[in-house]
Amino acid sequence: MVKVVYEVVEHDGGWAYKFNNVFSETFPTRETAHAAATRAAAEQRVPGRTEVIQFEDGQGNWREETAQGTDRPATEVVDKKLP
Repeated sequence: MVKVVYEVVEHDGGWAYKFNNVFSETFPTRETAHAAATRAAAEQRVPGRTEVIQFEDGQGNWREETAQGTDRPATEVVDKKLP
């Protein structure tokens, strides 16, 4: 199972959460960034519909596969400065 970890960090004069070095919007406080990361993490766990998807792989080839709507990642929010 894939695990998505959102990390709350200082960013662009405020606070944001990031995953794989991609930042969210900037929030005025650490607490609001943490709350937003918690909401995003919860949304990642919500099942969806099973659908056929198309995507380009790392070698530039187009692939097609069935994405199961119940195949959701585990999620976590990391902010070492909050309890």
